[in-house]
Amino acid sequence: MLSFIKEKKSVWDKLKAETRPIFIYGMGDGALKIMSVFRQRGIMLSGIFASDDFVRGHSFEGYRVHKLSEVEEMVDDFVVVLAFAAGYQEIVDKIHEIASRHTLYVPDVPVTGGGLFTYEYCVINEQKIRQVYESLADDYSRKVYANIINFKISGNIDYLSTVTTPKSEIYREIIKPNMNETYVDLGAYNGDTVKELLEFTHGRYASIFALEPDRKNFKKLSKFVDGMPRVYPHNAAAWCVDTELPFAAKAGRQSAISASSDTMIAARAVDSILGGKAASIIKMDVEGFEREAIWGAANTIARYSPKLMISLYHRNEDIFELPLLIKLINPNYRLFIRHQLYIPAWETNLYATL
Repeated sequence: MLSFIKEKKSVWDKLKAETRPIFIYGMGDGALKIMSVFRQRGIMLSGIFASDDFVRGHSFEGYRVHKLSEVEEMVDDFVVVLAFAAGYQEIVDKIHEIASRHTLYVPDVPVTGGGLFTYEYCVINEQKIRQVYESLADDYSRKVYANIINFKISGNIDYLSTVTTPKSEIYREIIKPNMNETYVDLGAYNGDTVKELLEFTHGRYASIFALEPDRKNFKKLSKFVDGMPRVYPHNAAAWCVDTELPFAAKAGRQSAISASSDTMIAARAVDSILGGKAASIIKMDVEGFEREAIWGAANTIARYSPKLMISLYHRNEDIFELPLLIKLINPNYRLFIRHQLYIPAWETNLYATL
């Protein structure tokens, strides 16, 4: 097996073997997914707590939601299972502070799709994981890749804190944007990643194509880019061909293509939008449909070799399938992997440049 995979016992097996009370920290979709795995694997749950500021005497899935301070008064020694995502330094610091006082795990559950990322899953996909590892362009990418995989198996946040890179460093050292970029933003949300790029190009660019499928988000995006020359917003999902797709609108960034929705939206392929013209940077954060978006940009990627920024964390298989797909389409790329500040391993991204 791969020597860089140090963790053999999954976080679920560790929790199953626990004799101490187990409390889930947080509510919402992440907690529901974790509780479902608990039921499937016979893991006993003692209760749920939230940060003291958020507790207002409510319940979640039949459990009274405690304050952390209440749990600490009731129980001397317990295990904390984090069930929400944290992308701000203040919250990340708080999680590490709790981890310094209690055993804390962060189980990896996929944002989209099913299955669990375990050591056994890595054994099944050993050849692909090895292929990606050996194709990475620098030692630090290999370290990030190894740590992310070990985190996904173990739920140990120490694997993340030692490979966290500031976004500004990624732009300066890998993407290196200039003032004449043709930027394609797939999953443009409210314009935040357009704004992010312009901060590094002093507001200068050749043209910008921004796709956002959620109508509410698209209104915010349109307002942000209103009056900007050569910016082309599209209220559409990124896909492999031009078509229509069922779409479930949710709050914030969580809207996604969903077969269970009756709402249809436009879907566009990057190659079609560009009409054979070049792009110099393509960013993809499309809630688990990066594979389809890549195929929709395959001609552009193969012909023009734009710099790529692609999310690797929505589906279990993304971390090996997406880098291999990019190499298949354009073998000339150098591949980098970086993890930005986030718990769990969200904001782990693939960067491809010549």
